[in-house]
Amino acid sequence: MKIDKIINNNLIRTFDNNGKEILVMGCGLGFQKKIGDTIVRSKIEKIYAIENKNDSNKLMNLLSEIPLEYIQVSNEIISYAKYSLGKRLNDNIYISLTDHISFAIERYKQGLNFKNALLWEIKRFYNHEFLIGKEALTIIKKRLDIMLSEDEAASIALHIVNAQLNSRDMNDTLDITKMIQNILNIVKFHFNIELDEYSLHYERFITHLKFFAQRILSGKVVKSDDANFCEMIKEQYKDAYLCAEKVKKYILKEFNHEISDEEIMYLTVHIKRIVKKD
Repeated sequence: MKIDKIINNNLIRTFDNNGKEILVMGCGLGFQKKIGDTIVRSKIEKIYAIENKNDSNKLMNLLSEIPLEYIQVSNEIISYAKYSLGKRLNDNIYISLTDHISFAIERYKQGLNFKNALLWEIKRFYNHEFLIGKEALTIIKKRLDIMLSEDEAASIALHIVNAQLNSRDMNDTLDITKMIQNILNIVKFHFNIELDEYSLHYERFITHLKFFAQRILSGKVVKSDDANFCEMIKEQYKDAYLCAEKVKKYILKEFNHEISDEEIMYLTVHIKRIVKKD
């Protein structure tokens, strides 16, 4: 590969074998080099192949302004997240998380304490991602000798959740988190109970609500031709059905989305399971 543009001593632009623009990062990769020089492969630490041209430009600008060690830490965290989750993450996380970590570290150096208002919810709804966020703090401490707070672990977790949703807008992730919390509150108040957050039914309900919320925000409608089965669920689980109807009213009021009878049916079954006393 030949150097097409030297962004700084550690970042250059080139093209892959298919002619696609890529960014290549490595300590001293661009130092005392000129356009047309061959890239020293042994110095390559990370190759960014961003499909979206606008995102590629954003990333190039971001990486040119941020210290190399922050970028290296962010890459290590993203690699760990991919390995831990066993999932592909949206490439936009290289922009959003790197920017966030850089900002968080600068805030820390200025003595500014950040409090995440959704810490409680993130711990419970996105436990795996939160544990990755905790590991991210360990990586930052090990590499930079900076110990960020648990609130930052929650923020990192949200960036990972957002990348899994393939969303470019963090507001979607925040809306999903708040929607889940509000639906749980509707269930708790309807039955006047506290839910067992460590039960398998609770975990399944949270998983269902995550996908339910994604469908609401994307405007997708789940439909069923089995009206008889829906009617049977309604009769068999009357109280859970009434609770699901309250959820339906909440969704209509807050998100202007009419949820289908099948969505109500699934909600009813999950609600029945989660409030059932063994």
